[in-house]
Amino acid sequence: MQHELTLLQRFAGTFLRDVNLGVILLNTSFELMDISDTACRVLGLHREQALHLPLEQVFADLPIEHQLVRRHILEGVVLRNHAVSWMNNQERYELLVDSNVLKDEQGVVVGAYIIFKDVTNLRSLEEQVQRSDRLAMIGQIAAGTAHEIRNPLTSIKGFLQVLRKTFEDQGMSRESGFTEVMLTEINRINELVNEFLLLSKPKNVTFDYVDLSQVLREILPIINNEALLHGTVVQYEAMHGIPQVVADKELLKQVFLNISKNGIEAMGEGGFLTISERVDPEERKVNIDIHDTGPGIPTFVIDKIFDPFFTTKAEGTGLGLSVCQRIIHDIGGHIRVSSKGFGTTFTVSIPFP
Repeated sequence: MQHELTLLQRFAGTFLRDVNLGVILLNTSFELMDISDTACRVLGLHREQALHLPLEQVFADLPIEHQLVRRHILEGVVLRNHAVSWMNNQERYELLVDSNVLKDEQGVVVGAYIIFKDVTNLRSLEEQVQRSDRLAMIGQIAAGTAHEIRNPLTSIKGFLQVLRKTFEDQGMSRESGFTEVMLTEINRINELVNEFLLLSKPKNVTFDYVDLSQVLREILPIINNEALLHGTVVQYEAMHGIPQVVADKELLKQVFLNISKNGIEAMGEGGFLTISERVDPEERKVNIDIHDTGPGIPTFVIDKIFDPFFTTKAEGTGLGLSVCQRIIHDIGGHIRVSSKGFGTTFTVSIPFP
């Protein structure tokens, strides 16, 4: 019996250290008795600092509705594959949570456990497949109708330019203003058609080894000019010697410009946009974090921002982020977004050979 107990104790210790699961053990006073390394990483906790503290104190910075564990777990509330989104600084995790009480031989509750699995990559893959299907359908429609739309637009635009010149020559400024408005709207339609075509299949794609630091340095003047117009400041945090990636340089510029422009527009005067580089050697990916100090993205919106045609801007098409995600997915990467009510971080992850 003693040998079996020792074996179980050793297994429990190894389980908490090595298993790729979040495990939390509580006593009846709602105090943290033990926690796995994975749970510490995902929840952003330091094990030695959190042990034996009440859970309300462990999650003191969070409102009660956002805390992963609540007291009613000790009343026997059972969870099975309960989906939860968790924000840890700039990382967003999708978790599947199980929980139940622990009882002794007499059936008396002596504590509770919470076990969760990080399924972020699976959820992300599922969303990618769904969005790719929608984008493919939109792309097929776009490719088939783009020329049919552009041909009459070109004719209309040409005649309007002639009319505008005639009105100007005859001093008809009011009528000239009308034609100017119409030409502006035609240009907007043309831009929309161009975005449709990008959803189909980016044309003239040239894959080559690309230095991401160089890409960011080349577009930094454009981002800085945009920031000046909105009264914001851009900070660029370069990392020396990041690995090269295989991609189309011009399409990457489009991605980083689009995300940076969104962040700048989301902030008011005095906001900061931070662009930083980091390398994940285990995943073999280069990560570019673009963080703004804006109001953040509401939870009910954050899952929709990559959907085609979803936009919160009065003049937006809702295709910008869809196009960005398509470009990054085509080179085996992904874009993730995290927002904690103040500030938003977009992380563009691109694999390196």
